[in-house]
Amino acid sequence: MNEAFSTLLRTASHEQHVETNTSTFMTDLLGGGLGVEAYARYTEQLWFVYEALETDAERLASDPVAGPFIRPELLRRGALERDLAYLRGPDWRATLRALPATEAYAARVATCAREWSGGYIAHHYTRYLGDLSGGQIIRGTAEQTWGFARKGDGVRFYVFEGIGNPAAFKRGYRESLDGVRADDLEKQRIIAECKRAFALNTAVFHALGEEFPLTA
Repeated sequence: MNEAFSTLLRTASHEQHVETNTSTFMTDLLGGGLGVEAYARYTEQLWFVYEALETDAERLASDPVAGPFIRPELLRRGALERDLAYLRGPDWRATLRALPATEAYAARVATCAREWSGGYIAHHYTRYLGDLSGGQIIRGTAEQTWGFARKGDGVRFYVFEGIGNPAAFKRGYRESLDGVRADDLEKQRIIAECKRAFALNTAVFHALGEEFPLTA
């Protein structure tokens, strides 16, 4: 592979990335056509995915492949829990319910975290870099549509307080991808897992779209 791995990863998964971002649910949410309940339900689904991503983060920090990507300023579970406490109240855990598509997504992330650090990188990349990029559009919509305080409760998931310059951070992240300790065959497996990650995320959006159809 002569081309930078980060470029290959982005190019190979572009179609899946576009499909995820243009799902009916996300289009309706960003267009302001759905209520705050849809946003809260989506936030619940994110909790299950990040629980799977971050449960083994401390152990993976010493992994030669995944270790460079485990950065405390990225961790989102605590912020999600603050958002859910705001959106659902202090007993939010009692009503937390994963969609079947979310269960499948979280299970795959957990399996990679336990058994395959290369696959874990694929899921880490699709989630965290997405949060730093397109996730900021969701935050802006939430603040404007439902009156959340700017960078306050309800949108803390999208606020990376430890990252002062997101563009520079993303450049550094891509440099870590370019330096990943993997041969060409393993890199192709990681690319395939990246596509799978987007497909799993899209399945969650489809399920949410069925639960929250846009009403005229």
